[in-house]
Amino acid sequence: MPKLAALFSPERAADVIDPETRRLLEDRFDVVWATADHTTGPGSLAKPPALDPAAVPLLAEGADVLLSSWGTPHLDKELWSDGNGPKVVAHAAGTVKNLIDPVILDQGVGVFSAGPRIAWSVGEYCLASMLTLARRLPRFDGAVRGGGWKQTEFRGHELAGAKVGIIGASSTARALITLLKPFGCDVVVYDPYLSAERAAELGVRLAELPETSESAFLTIHVPNVPETKGMISRELIERLPDGAVVVNSSRGPAIDQQALLEHAVAGRIYAALDVYDPEPPELAESALRAENLLLTPHIAGDTAEGHLALAGYVLKDALQWLDNGTRGPSFVDPTLWSIAA
Repeated sequence: MPKLAALFSPERAADVIDPETRRLLEDRFDVVWATADHTTGPGSLAKPPALDPAAVPLLAEGADVLLSSWGTPHLDKELWSDGNGPKVVAHAAGTVKNLIDPVILDQGVGVFSAGPRIAWSVGEYCLASMLTLARRLPRFDGAVRGGGWKQTEFRGHELAGAKVGIIGASSTARALITLLKPFGCDVVVYDPYLSAERAAELGVRLAELPETSESAFLTIHVPNVPETKGMISRELIERLPDGAVVVNSSRGPAIDQQALLEHAVAGRIYAALDVYDPEPPELAESALRAENLLLTPHIAGDTAEGHLALAGYVLKDALQWLDNGTRGPSFVDPTLWSIAA
């Protein structure tokens, strides 16, 4: 029976492994579970303890599969130095860029990430934020809480039929595109790596960055790479139409945060921010009071159902890859490493 090492705390295991997946693990593998003795501290429900880096080689010795998640230390390439290292790294979380050295991809190691599953949770967040701000719900909520009622000076707007600009055709963007289909939106996408054929398959049209920014709704879905730092510049923010809704759930450095906040505090645009630069953010009182800003603490991909599904999502693909070499949706393609999130 192949051996699997679960390289995270018992608390994290309870967070990302549902009962069905736990049974699958025990049926298919000789599982080595980390214990509290392998972790760095007590942790909490909101932030389970991390695994002690010194415990990784002990738990991983002789393992065919490494199951990782948040709190797993960097998996040093030395784990594969003798040529007989694990065949699979299945990451029950998002990006693997800070988890592995890409050199192991050249050794035929199958790496899997639950990023595409998290993308659905993020897509729901983006849709919810767009609808919430389009209908001006925070303003109406504040009015009622303050003893008011109807707000005759403004009305909400509909998402249906609106122009939606999407920057970056990532897995989160594709999830949002699926969720937008019933609304009949004019979806325009800027992504230099997206082909016309793939855009047609997604039911969107390609556009350059300036045109994409001139949308009633603008959502950002780019990786944290040097090319994306500051790509949503002050100039592009100024091109947004009055009353536009901006959602950033990808990376804080991708946008000129100061320019965005200036336009939002002035009341010209609405924005939902789940990521910041830096994190946690240091926001002025004017921004904290602004009812046209929806501020959340980097939780777009954090749902109860989504977290419990993560281990099962990557293990399904990892098992198919081990059994017959099939590359499922969570497979990390080595050829796309440089542009991956």
